[in-house]
Amino acid sequence: MACFIVPVAEAIVTTIAEKTLKKHEGNTDTNDKIPFSQKLGILNGMLWGGSGLLAFEHLWHGEITPFFPFLTNATNPADFAEMMHEMSTVGVCMSLVVTFAWAFSMIWLEKIRKKDISKKIPRETVT
Repeated sequence: MACFIVPVAEAIVTTIAEKTLKKHEGNTDTNDKIPFSQKLGILNGMLWGGSGLLAFEHLWHGEITPFFPFLTNATNPADFAEMMHEMSTVGVCMSLVVTFAWAFSMIWLEKIRKKDISKKIPRETVT
């Protein structure tokens, strides 16, 4: 149906946010921290990739048509209500799972990065 529209909408918003942040961050070549715009780029890849695959699957099963209204369930009011219900349940759930998986991986990546940096700093020996 149309559950992929919710992650696409989130991907559009995060892509705009990434581009805006990139302009404001400028050229920061510090090895201390990963820029947030780069982290948002990873989320964008996850959202666009998953949404694209899901849209292809819906196209494959004939749920998307090349003519208006493009979604087969958008022609009938009863099917439209079912489509909106699926978007509000399955689509939102998929977006949340992807976003939480991204957030968890970014927290994990930051902990690993900090651990690696602390190993590289030589400890002073007591004499």
